[in-house]
This record gives sequence, structure tokens and C-alpha cells, in this order.
Amino acid sequence: LRVHGIRVLGTSAELLHILRDRRPDELLIAIPSASGEVRQRIVDVAQAEGVAVKTLPGLYELISGDADLANQIRPVQVEDLLGREPIEVDVAAISSYLAGKTVMVTGAGGSIGSELCRQIARAEPRRIVMVEQAESALHDIERELVDERGFAAGVPVLADVRNRTRMGQVFERYRPEVVFHAAAYKHVPLMEANPLESVRNNVLGTRVVADAAVAYGAERFLLISTDKALNPWSVYGQSKTLCEWIVGAHGERDDVPTRFVAVRFGNVLNSAGSVIPRFRRQIERGGPVTVTDPEMTRFFMTIPEAVALVVQAGSIGGRGRIFVLEMGEPVRILDLARNMIRLSGKQPDRDVQIVFIGARPGEKIHEELFAEGETWQPTVHPKIVALDVSPVERGWLEGQLDELERLVDEGDTLELVGRLAAIVREPRRLDERLEADVATATPASKVARSS
Repeated sequence: LRVHGIRVLGTSAELLHILRDRRPDELLIAIPSASGEVRQRIVDVAQAEGVAVKTLPGLYELISGDADLANQIRPVQVEDLLGREPIEVDVAAISSYLAGKTVMVTGAGGSIGSELCRQIARAEPRRIVMVEQAESALHDIERELVDERGFAAGVPVLADVRNRTRMGQVFERYRPEVVFHAAAYKHVPLMEANPLESVRNNVLGTRVVADAAVAYGAERFLLISTDKALNPWSVYGQSKTLCEWIVGAHGERDDVPTRFVAVRFGNVLNSAGSVIPRFRRQIERGGPVTVTDPEMTRFFMTIPEAVALVVQAGSIGGRGRIFVLEMGEPVRILDLARNMIRLSGKQPDRDVQIVFIGARPGEKIHEELFAEGETWQPTVHPKIVALDVSPVERGWLEGQLDELERLVDEGDTLELVGRLAAIVREPRRLDERLEADVATATPASKVARSS
């Protein structure tokens, strides 16, 4: 069998025999749509035979990267082995609410925010208002859109979402119709050590941006949330729970047209300050690689995958809804470390040692995407479900937020931490209005088993 004149030696199932017969110097995985499981099998066979492995990137990278495939060939990375089947998005649905619109992205220089800018640019919006407090990060994404992607309608705005006056000025000037709120502090141990700033930035910043979206007539507001908002006992998780409540409370308002939704998902691979860059640096130095707990697991998704589903969720709409992304199976961090060491050409525990250092402040051993008793409804996208959650009472929430703001301004850390935990522990929710649907709703705890 020949394809374009090149002889086909066999299938991937025959790879072991082909490698032993041919003894190539290098193996190239040229299957952009391959799942992580398929790539892992190929890598395992090649490594056992001492053959170096390189790959073409996945579909999202191919679409957004260099048109010359030769320039995109690279060594296999751990992200390639964790990826799932390519996610299909409804391009028409996404374009229907983004094309020709002014779209605001807060936290535009971050891992999620910058990818939002890249993917939104492909939907041909009128402009993207990129709000970011970090000057260098804002400069980088603005230049990337112009120089590498030919998108000149990006507006870089150096601003802090916590500044109500400044955000009012930005909204008044640009009148965004769609708002993606990705600005947040995210490192759990740091937020445990700095609870005042966690609440100031994550909670009060979300309140400022949400209020501005209402005041200036935005059509949609989409919050980037996290699995750590579920059953939270860290300061970071509790702060993101309140962010979801702000979205839910605004979404229930009959006096505003803005459609508020939140999207909850787990860890994203290779984000700034995350475990993969840290492991990579430790391996390059020869180790040791530090793992918190041998049993610790996390849900992982690539940044392009997560953002594609976030943008898709924005097209689904709803008022005050919380959407949850299907994250696949949780990954053991120890297995992640071992995989990365092997991909570097070394052997764990022989060439590079692994050291267990214990869980850090605020960390859970296992994360969850759904609380016990939560139910969900399917959406038009198979990778996105909508939670049935009764929102908190808006007047009560506003009072609690006012109290937190007072404590932040006074710098009362101990009182703030206690108050934050008490608020999350005993919310005042509106009367359940979804009881009629409960009989047909699917318990959220079954999602992982059924997906």
C-alpha cells in the first residue's frame, strides 16, 4: 500500500515490529486528532525501543499556529498524553453572539484570558477590549493579536477591576455587549496567606464588573469559575463560591436584560505558575521533583479545550446558570510527574528523584465538580451540563458583600476569614423553584460515571 507514493509499513498496532525491523532514529506522530490515550500507547512502545518521539501539535494548535507544518513539529509533551478526543464546537452559534460585537475580556493577559482573546478574535468581533492590570502581559497579548494573528481591533486597557470608578469609565467609553470575566487570583496557598487581597480582587472585583455590566447594558456576562468553588474550605475556593453567587443573584433580576452565567471547570494544563511548568524546571535541574501527596488527583484540560467550551457555553445562555465542563477522569499528580520525567529521556527514581512534601495550605487531596445532592440538566453540547442550583437571596448577599468590603478596607484579616467561612457555610437561598424538575434531573454525582 502506498499513499502519495510513500509506502505504508503497517498500522499503529504493528508499531513494535516495525520499529524492531526498521530501527528508525526518530518517530513522528502525525495524527493531530489523536487522543491522549493513543499518543501514550505510541510513546510507550517507542520509549521501550529507545526511539525518540516527536509529534505534530493537536488540532487547536494547528488551527491557530504557523501554516508551515514543518515548523510545528516538536517533542511530545505531557499535555499531548492527557488530551482527550478533540472537542467540537458550534461555530455558527458562537459567531451569532460574538461577530460584530464589542467584547470585553478581564484578566486578558492571563492563561485563560489570553486564550479567550485568541479564540474570540476568530469569531470576527467588532473589537476586543482587553482589561489587564499587568502591563507586560497586556502588551504581549495585544502584540500577538496584531503581529501573529492579523487582528488589529484589540483595545488594550490597563486597569484594575477592583477600581469601581475606572471600570465605570471603561464601560462607558467602550459599551461592551459581551463580558468574559477571567480576572482573578488563583494560587490556593497564596490566597490562604493573603485573604484580604483574595476577597478584594476575586469577590469585590467580580461585584464591580458585574454591576458595571448591568449599569451599561451588556447583553451577556460570563464568569470563569473553578472546581474549587465546590464544598470550599480554602479562602480561594470560598471567594470563587461568592463569585458564582453574584452571578446567580444578578441572573435572577427581572429589572435587567443582561444574561449572567458562570462556567466551572478544573485545572488547565501549563497555565502560569501551575504544576507542569514547575515539574519541567525541576527535571531540567536534575530533580528532585516535588509532589505534595502520592494520592493527590486533579482534573485537567488543555487551555484551548477549556476556553473553546467556555465560549460555547456563552452561546447557550440562560439566566444565572452555572455550567460545568466535562473534565474526563482525574489524573494522579504522581503519575503526571513520572510521565514528565520519562518524556525528558530519564527514568523516575533512578535519574530523577521524586520527593513528597505534603499538601499545602488550603489544598484538597481530591477535587470535585459537583456537590452531593446537586442535579444537572444536559445542554445542547455534550461536554457541557447545567446545574440546577437555587440562587442565594440577592438582598442578603449584598449585605454580606458590604460587610466583607468593610473588613477588607479595615484590614481585619481574622474577622474577614471567619466571616467568609460563615457566609459560605450558611447561605440564604431563594425558595426552591426547580422541585418539579428534580424527578427527571440527573444527580450530578453520576456525571463522572456516565461520561
